[in-house]
Amino acid sequence: MSRTEQNGAGRRRPPTIHDVAREAGVSRGTVSRVLNGGHNVSPAASEAVRSAIRRTGYTVNRHARSLITGRSDSVAFLLTEPQERFFEDPNFNVLLRGCTTALAAHDIPLLLMIAGTEAERRRNMRYIAGHVDGVLLVSNHSGDPVAAQLYEAGVPLVACGKPLGQGSRVSYVAADDRNGARDMVRFLYESGRRRIATVTGPLDTPGGVDRLAGYRETLTECGLPADESLIVPGDYSRAGGEAAAALLLERAPDVDAVFVASDLMAQGVLSTLERAGRRVPQDIAVGGFDDSPAALAARPELTTVRQPWDRISAEMVRVLLAQIGGEDPAAVILPTELVRRDSA
Repeated sequence: MSRTEQNGAGRRRPPTIHDVAREAGVSRGTVSRVLNGGHNVSPAASEAVRSAIRRTGYTVNRHARSLITGRSDSVAFLLTEPQERFFEDPNFNVLLRGCTTALAAHDIPLLLMIAGTEAERRRNMRYIAGHVDGVLLVSNHSGDPVAAQLYEAGVPLVACGKPLGQGSRVSYVAADDRNGARDMVRFLYESGRRRIATVTGPLDTPGGVDRLAGYRETLTECGLPADESLIVPGDYSRAGGEAAAALLLERAPDVDAVFVASDLMAQGVLSTLERAGRRVPQDIAVGGFDDSPAALAARPELTTVRQPWDRISAEMVRVLLAQIGGEDPAAVILPTELVRRDSA
């Protein structure tokens, strides 16, 4: 029998699940179980079905399967930041691309959703219920109700970064922000710097909190005095970095190193230092965090802390699909790496 059959008008129809079962020499029920996860199917039967799918060119009718399984076979990438931040911050694009690639291996589409305002959050929450199987939550802030609302609604979710205040209820994948910050500050100290400042990330985000904690801990370990004038708040934006550096130079003109909690902010810090006539790294060493495209675009190129974005996105997808399949929430923390370039 051919892989497709002729209909009454002589046109070839697409292969069906019956064609796959006939080609594989198994029952239609076995094919259905393979398509829905392969539970209670022998490895030999699973391979026979997959080979038959390739030979026949069968594709899943997602609408029909969703009626049977109650699943949409789609996942949301939910960014709780204003839209302009998505286009400005290269980290979001890198993470989105990685998650899209990881889900493509499972033939699952990814929906980009941005919820930077209360109205956007309400609209997205209404859509998520019943339209997606799970959520990859990015840039969750303390006090933001999205994670709690998704949890209460029973929607599987995985956060990028440790959700503040959610305890063990929410799955997350994060870089080791605290130890990454410690590595950078220790490197600056060992290179001879003694007035080491920091421009923090937002302190209502887990990354902002942990990177500041790593900075404080390492100064103490190195025997350097705590000086609150050397700690300036930032917001992960280039403009925020520029403003923070101006304030820092006003407060502490003798500063000789700055650990900046994101590469994009570090670009802003470098711009302010250049306008002030400070040479980098001769007068002031600058270290960033992320190893994003902003690090290579900076002048001089940034010494920074690399977040393993490919692993983060792959792990977020893996943990989410496992949770959709019924597994308990999980936490994954991945190591960072110090990358030495020209700014420190």
